[in-house]
Amino acid sequence: MASAAAPAKRRTSEPAGLPPQDDVAMLPVENNVLLTIGIMVAALLQVLDSTIANVAIPHMQSSLGATADEVSWVLTSYIVATAIAMPITGWLADRIGSRKLFIGSVAGFVASSMLCGMAQNIEEMVLFRAMQGVTGAFISPLSQAAMIDTNRPSRQPQMMALWGMGIMVGPILGPLIGGWLTENWNWRWVFYVNVPLGALSLAIMMAALPSRPIARRRFDIAGFALVGIALTSVQLLLDRGNHVDWFDSLESWIYLFLAVSTGWMALIHLTSTREPLFSRGLFADTNFVVSLGFMLVIGVVMFATMALLPPMLQRLFGYGVLDTGWALMPRGVGTLIAMQVTGLMIRRGFEPRVLVAIGFAVAGLSLWEMSQWSLAVDYQHVAMSGFVQGIGMGMVFIPLNASAFATLAPHLRTEGSSLINLFRSIGSSIGISIVTAMLARNIQQAHSDLGQNVTGSLTTMVDATAADRFQTAGEAALRMLDLEVNRQAAMIAYVDNFYLMMWMTLATIPMVMLMRKADLTSGPRNAPQDPADLPH
Repeated sequence: MASAAAPAKRRTSEPAGLPPQDDVAMLPVENNVLLTIGIMVAALLQVLDSTIANVAIPHMQSSLGATADEVSWVLTSYIVATAIAMPITGWLADRIGSRKLFIGSVAGFVASSMLCGMAQNIEEMVLFRAMQGVTGAFISPLSQAAMIDTNRPSRQPQMMALWGMGIMVGPILGPLIGGWLTENWNWRWVFYVNVPLGALSLAIMMAALPSRPIARRRFDIAGFALVGIALTSVQLLLDRGNHVDWFDSLESWIYLFLAVSTGWMALIHLTSTREPLFSRGLFADTNFVVSLGFMLVIGVVMFATMALLPPMLQRLFGYGVLDTGWALMPRGVGTLIAMQVTGLMIRRGFEPRVLVAIGFAVAGLSLWEMSQWSLAVDYQHVAMSGFVQGIGMGMVFIPLNASAFATLAPHLRTEGSSLINLFRSIGSSIGISIVTAMLARNIQQAHSDLGQNVTGSLTTMVDATAADRFQTAGEAALRMLDLEVNRQAAMIAYVDNFYLMMWMTLATIPMVMLMRKADLTSGPRNAPQDPADLPH
């Protein structure tokens, strides 16, 4: 009797809805924990590099003898190179194998990071940053696909939570780590820090990373060229627009023309050619397509907020670099907590669409709170609103990724992951450009409005004093008054941006109705691949 009862007990411990024989990883590995560490280190380094260099830009500029416009290309070259390379991740993984591509990407990322730290002039730095962007572009999609492929379906929601923590927390830790390295060591260590950690990740993956079967298929060079030009034009328009005064410059009109014309041609080509750059099966999956739209919004809201807060805290509230990092840290803590809790809720059968809607509502609530800020706001309010926003974003990320991959064929995962990461990257560029342009315009408008109303007895007294015997004191008083008007105008502009992002976040919630219900209690299924559906 005891022996008969034991198997029954084991059967009840299996995930609901998934037969025990199907709860097997697509690519089993012997030491899954060790491999997960290697994958996560690589993914975290790549995400950190999207923000870690930002705080070192002023130090780079003086050290390399560059102008403000030239040094901006240190960031632009990385973003543009990543956008160009990421769409071909799926094809390269099929062509040379996911293992070779992943290991080669990490090795190239480590080497280019070392070259960035050794750069002697701005030209070398821009070139090496572009190399870093190209090699790093493949890391995020390959790491996400590897986390799914090497784990049992019952563990995949947990793995997505773990991977998502690195992706969401990385941009928050970047300014803090970059500021500490720059202040205590040298700006070059912002790049050198990637070398030992990258080497550790490389060694683990060379020892333990399996590979998907190679699937030969024709490279869609026309599709790649059109998509590459369109993405490059969009990224350059978004990144350079504020520097060249947007559409008052011919440069912006050229970018817009190239983006629209090549984007339209790419759409026609990808829907009509026999072997397109992206498998059309991706866009036949409703949940995946809706998830792309959500990822765009996450990129806008998350990265735009992260772009606004550090300069606001430093310029208006006098925070140092490290103090700013500590003030933003609770956002990451909220994300970590929410992702773990959401992963457990998914395994227990909670409806993912409800979790996504609640997550966006919580993020919208935090942005509403931020839209009520003034120059009197204290550290606790900044930290708490960030914590709440982290909870909201964490609640969205896991069910969204799980839903996107739940009904996606296994051979489409790498391509799907590259598109999801690409849309998040584009969203971040769009968000940062929107808030940067609006901030400059709203500061001017608010300064003009406030200046027109500073007409009381104070200005009359100062003018009279300045015209009489206390001319120096009067001019100093007027300058102090103008500085205060500038601070108030800047605060109003920041609040306006928070208010805009709040409405963008809340307006996204109805999109959950477009998602189809998917069983995520056991993660994405490793359904057998139909040979006719595989790329040729």
